[in-house]
Amino acid sequence: MKSLSKIVLALYLLFLLWLVLFKFSLNLSSVLDHQTRSLNLIPFAASSSLREIIYNFVVFIPFGLFLSVNLKRATFWQRLALVCIFSLAVEITQFVFAIGATDITDVITNTLGGYLGLLLYDLSNKYVNNEKLDRFIAVAGTLLLIVFILLLGVLLSHGVRYHSPPSKARQALTRYFEF
Repeated sequence: MKSLSKIVLALYLLFLLWLVLFKFSLNLSSVLDHQTRSLNLIPFAASSSLREIIYNFVVFIPFGLFLSVNLKRATFWQRLALVCIFSLAVEITQFVFAIGATDITDVITNTLGGYLGLLLYDLSNKYVNNEKLDRFIAVAGTLLLIVFILLLGVLLSHGVRYHSPPSKARQALTRYFEF
């Protein structure tokens, strides 16, 4: 079961990198040619929509769960530091390669999502046998990866491509009409 949980963690991290850095694009040159570089160091002040903030939060919850399953000897705070460092590294990579907007809000919401995953694991571990909890998370992660691969096959059959970010006017309209 330990090897399965390590494989699930590795595949999840690949998925996460592909999502955050390449927006599910299979054409690396289209992402690198896009050349969007922006930096926001003021939390919750940039053009992030509430939907994007929620997505960033939710997509990092499994990271906390998978780290808890795989890094038993690490303390809660060490695992949380790994989530934060990973998120920060991804944002720095986006800035260096100009493949997206670098935003402190993303680091905060990603870290909070990982924090919730870590917290859920620790709370569940008080009521559920450690081995059963780890097995459940590994099997659930495997099933979700299978579903993701199937959905990916559907998306690829319809063509996945990198979309350029919306113009400032469209961003303003989107913020006005969302939620």
